[in-house]
Amino acid sequence: MEEYNSGDEAVFNADESSSLVKECIEGVIGGTDYNQSKVNQWTASIVEQSLAHLVKQGRPLKYMVNCTIMQKSGAGLHTANSCYWDTTTDGCCTVRWENRTMYCVVSVFVVALAL
Repeated sequence: MEEYNSGDEAVFNADESSSLVKECIEGVIGGTDYNQSKVNQWTASIVEQSLAHLVKQGRPLKYMVNCTIMQKSGAGLHTANSCYWDTTTDGCCTVRWENRTMYCVVSVFVVALAL
């Protein structure tokens, strides 16, 4: 993804955001095996921590974070996103993470605030 700029303050950096999200995923489920009873807690923690880190950057942007965790069982997993927005101010990034027992896909959608 590219960087999106609407003025000096509202800059979305997809690489930086992806790194923040990956750190959150690693912190929540990095060393664990898939456990159905913990998936709701994990997804909530990942989206809350990701959102907190993104907002902490202090940019005038709105963030939407979606997290999917799926057990590795040999089944296929397909995801897609589509947005109708202003590509000069808005953006998104998706982080795909996996270990030997599960997949985690986090998508972040970013929309500039009208100032």
